[in-house]
Amino acid sequence: MKRNKSAPEEEIPPAPAPPEPTQPSAPTAPATEPGDAQQTDGESLLPEAEPGLGIPASMRDQGVEPVAVAEDGRPAETPSESPETAKQGFFTRLKSGLSRSREQLSEGVARLVLGKKEIDDELLEDLEAILLQSDVGVPATRSIMDAVTQKVRRKELTNPAALQQAIRQSLLELLQPRCESWAPSKGQTQVLMMVGINGAGKTTTIGKLAARWKGAGFQVLLGAGDTFRAAAVEQLQGWGERVQVLVIAQGSGADSASVIFDAYAAARSRGADLLIADTAGRLHTQGHLMEELKKVKRVLGKQDPAAPQQIWLVLDAGTGQNALQQAQQFHAAVGLTGICITKLDGTAKGGVVAAIAQALPIPIRFIGVGEGVDDLRPFDAEAFVDALFTRESA
Repeated sequence: MKRNKSAPEEEIPPAPAPPEPTQPSAPTAPATEPGDAQQTDGESLLPEAEPGLGIPASMRDQGVEPVAVAEDGRPAETPSESPETAKQGFFTRLKSGLSRSREQLSEGVARLVLGKKEIDDELLEDLEAILLQSDVGVPATRSIMDAVTQKVRRKELTNPAALQQAIRQSLLELLQPRCESWAPSKGQTQVLMMVGINGAGKTTTIGKLAARWKGAGFQVLLGAGDTFRAAAVEQLQGWGERVQVLVIAQGSGADSASVIFDAYAAARSRGADLLIADTAGRLHTQGHLMEELKKVKRVLGKQDPAAPQQIWLVLDAGTGQNALQQAQQFHAAVGLTGICITKLDGTAKGGVVAAIAQALPIPIRFIGVGEGVDDLRPFDAEAFVDALFTRESA
């Protein structure tokens, strides 16, 4: 089994705190609960107009650039790229991102069966080892091996060369039930609460989701609830500028639940379809910080018993089996309704997707393969498995 890797360092270096807001704050109801400390003073950033495309210099230094916006305020389409071309381009990037996993899994199986005449116990043991080395995890490996072994015993699988196709089919059957799309609904204010550890790409994923749904015609607001990490609020505001989505924030160090309380009130007063609530990154092993996530959830529930309608965890695919541990801990704390897997960029351990699908009955909503706005796409089990088993030259 592979040893767990610690979470990577935060991708955005510390930057100066954002300037004090110049707009007057909206009336703020107390977000504290009985027994909680008084919320930190701070003004809500509620500008009267949508922000423009100007990007702070500090954000340009961090690689955030504006995107083209059409007259209706939506991100402009690239005229030279058809949807089919865009889909093919995403598959190419996904295939490249899974190159390490493909080398370990599909090409490893191909080398294993080369020259073999029959499927014996030794071959099956070696196949199990390859699955474990690919970060598929013990439960998912056992599930796949049970399916393969049953086919061998029933004489449905006798040719070693057919093992790769059998594993491919077992993986597809494992991942297919986790494909479940979600999008905001018109006419009601819903809340998508985003959680995850620092460095997983949570804030960047929020920006890309905002761009996606704004482009689809939904009114989206962002709540800057990550008030502890240096430059987290400024990073989210940079994304707000980039995709022309309003960001509700308070001063640095403000109480996260207070910020999200304000953001929800602003979203409802404006008739927004969706509030995406950022939360402070934390390790899944830090119990006192996980309690703060529960507080944010409770505060939202007091404003609307149905809120938050969605709670998604952002995972870095490069962390391997540690990503599975994160998913289990966050799910136990706040009850996840979705998972986004980022950084399938060539160093990722793609097998962990199967491990998560086997361990938790939670939809995998989106996967990310790069830094571009369009590099975050809904999870497609068949495309994922195809990319995992298609040779690079294909």
